[in-house]
Amino acid sequence: MSVERIRALNDQLRTTLTGGKAFMTPGIAALGPEAVQRLVTAIATFEDFCMANDPHGEHDFGMFEFESSSIIFKIEYFDTNFEFGSPDPADPAVTRRVITLLLAEEY
Repeated sequence: MSVERIRALNDQLRTTLTGGKAFMTPGIAALGPEAVQRLVTAIATFEDFCMANDPHGEHDFGMFEFESSSIIFKIEYFDTNFEFGSPDPADPAVTRRVITLLLAEEY
């Protein structure tokens, strides 16, 4: 498994919302469309990856403060049917990525 390839695919999803699906929780939606757009931009430019929040170097998790709310984003890897975990997250042919945006209090 290539950490560099996984990181590149995760960064693509996180920064462009392409290469997977994106979901938001009701708490994120309740912030309103303008705030959600600012939040998507904040996630796209997030670079505070460190050993504490990214121990495997895959850029699949982040937590930060956004307009007085604690926000989490998490990328998960599924098989092509979205039923089980991916057999190889570095291979987009067998992996479907999902990024979920949520308020920390919803976790």
